[in-house]
Amino acid sequence: MPPKGSTRKKPSAAPSTEGSATPQIPTLAEQLSILSAPRPFKNSNYTKNSSRRTKNLKAVLGQERERERVEREKRRTEREEAMEIDGAATSVMIEDDMPTYLSIEAPPSVLPQRRYCDITGLESPYTDPISGLRFHDKSIYELIKSLSASAAKEYLAARGVNPIVK
Repeated sequence: MPPKGSTRKKPSAAPSTEGSATPQIPTLAEQLSILSAPRPFKNSNYTKNSSRRTKNLKAVLGQERERERVEREKRRTEREEAMEIDGAATSVMIEDDMPTYLSIEAPPSVLPQRRYCDITGLESPYTDPISGLRFHDKSIYELIKSLSASAAKEYLAARGVNPIVK
């Protein structure tokens, strides 16, 4: 017996239609269900290959690195053979075609250059009209107003700006 206050429903005593001669009529929910709709996009002849093993990401990346290494070695040997055929057998070390941070060429950014506060280094949406120093918020502006002209010049010089203080 369930505990007092339980919301468990008692099983209904609906008549079973398994042994009856009349076929069971599907409910409206069953008729509208997408589960019974035909799926023409599925291939009915498809069988899953059970002998195929799945690979984790580490294995896939390792195989990709190995394939790239083999391709580089193949290109290197082809170049060396081409150099020997030309009669210029020199001991010049051929650089890899592996891209590095120094070898990648990219177009200039279309985004505007970010501006940073000369005092704190945080992003600065404001610029002092008198000294030209960039600042982050009101408290930094108060500090900039109290700076001497020589200190303002030093901050501008640190940023690489030709300091012109009025």
